[in-house]
Amino acid sequence: CEIISPKHKQMAVVRLSKRAWEQLKSKEFRSYLLSTHFWGPVANWGVPMAALADMKKDCEIISPKMTVAMVIYSSLFMRFALRVKPRNLLLFVCHFTNFSAQSVQLGRLINYNLKKGENAV
Repeated sequence: CEIISPKHKQMAVVRLSKRAWEQLKSKEFRSYLLSTHFWGPVANWGVPMAALADMKKDCEIISPKMTVAMVIYSSLFMRFALRVKPRNLLLFVCHFTNFSAQSVQLGRLINYNLKKGENAV
């Protein structure tokens, strides 16, 4: 096992930082920041953030139709994000997060309705 000295680690971090800074300054990156490939997913992040915030709320507010629609919507857009050229991984991660959060919400709703049904008997 080779031991890397702290000085070599520091030099590697400096080189990596310089490369990252050059990438951030590039015309391609500026072009990406001004594209719908970037701003579409950024604007869309409100949907999974709301779903994650709703996990702390009472199950009575969960709409089964809307939750199923959001699961289907995010499933379709996850596929789209991988099929579009160039692939849009930011959009994929956004919809994967939303798909996961909405699936948890759907599971919470099913458990809630099952427990409510048991109490009614």
